[in-house]
Amino acid sequence: MAMKPLPRWGIALGVCAAVTVLVGQVPAEASCGSVSCFVVIGSQQQVPMAGALTVNLIYNYTPMEAPSGEGGRIPFANQGERTLTLANLNVNRIATTTRTATVDLNYGLTERLGVQVAIPYKHVESDAQIGGVSPVPYSERGLGDIRAALKYNLLPTLRSMMVVGVGADFPTGSYGRLAREHTLAESTLQIGRGNFGVIPMVYQTYELVPHRVNQFLSASYRHTFKNSDGYQFGDEVNVSAGLNVIPLEKTPWLTLIQQVNFRWMQNDAMDASLWQFNDALGRSILLDPTIKFRAVPTTGSRYVAYSPGINLNLWGHASFYFIAQIPIYRDFVGNLEQQISYVFGLSKSFQLFSGS
Repeated sequence: MAMKPLPRWGIALGVCAAVTVLVGQVPAEASCGSVSCFVVIGSQQQVPMAGALTVNLIYNYTPMEAPSGEGGRIPFANQGERTLTLANLNVNRIATTTRTATVDLNYGLTERLGVQVAIPYKHVESDAQIGGVSPVPYSERGLGDIRAALKYNLLPTLRSMMVVGVGADFPTGSYGRLAREHTLAESTLQIGRGNFGVIPMVYQTYELVPHRVNQFLSASYRHTFKNSDGYQFGDEVNVSAGLNVIPLEKTPWLTLIQQVNFRWMQNDAMDASLWQFNDALGRSILLDPTIKFRAVPTTGSRYVAYSPGINLNLWGHASFYFIAQIPIYRDFVGNLEQQISYVFGLSKSFQLFSGS
């Protein structure tokens, strides 16, 4: 049964995929919504000094799997034909791996005002096996949706920072990929979302112990508008809190990262008629011919993760960081669940123009 869409009240890097298989003449595509690592790195969220450019090179590795015994509930969402087909099939295995390489640029326009541009390159690989059908691979790669944001530091002191900002996702990612000849891949398998998105955000940090311990809080909200195929990705809220700790005074180049991440995602929705796939008959039965805006079952999720990591200051202004995101609570309503994910990154600052 479809979940009712949650109210749009509420928000940070997105990446998703699923699988495409063939059962008779029905395209069986796994709707998984938008899944991404959303850890707080700090140099991404802050505002650099005036004239300074901070470059982050980030690599995300995000595997996803369907929970045992529930993968068959994933519906067939065909935005090309405007159909949403409910199903209850014998799914032996569904797995997806998303790799995202991102160039993240932060530049200080003034001591308080900064601009950020994030340019992602996505590689999606998935594999599925339904009933007696052999595993069917799916693989796509390409430029994702570019995000640009304007940020302002409300509280610039030696020990604290409070940054508010607003960003936009631009539909630069391809939204015309084919699952097979003449058949569009489902929206959640596309590299981009197909329309603009808006992202307000806030970030706060304070040094509890000067030069040794600082805490941080981060929150963001994303709303993506309905695209030309009548598909709308659900709103997303991200909230994170954590500590950065230098454990030994003699090793200021080593920082331990401890954070907890929470993400809430609304159901995706699409303009579609409603069908039910009958396994015995091997075909779909029409339930409601009216094409209307419907929630996509098994999209929408609640997710909590513990994310430990390390940061190594290598060359003065440059640092290398590694963070693992470990699920501690997952509610993906029967869809692909995010497994332990990893973030690798390199950050370096450049003073392009003189500033204080």
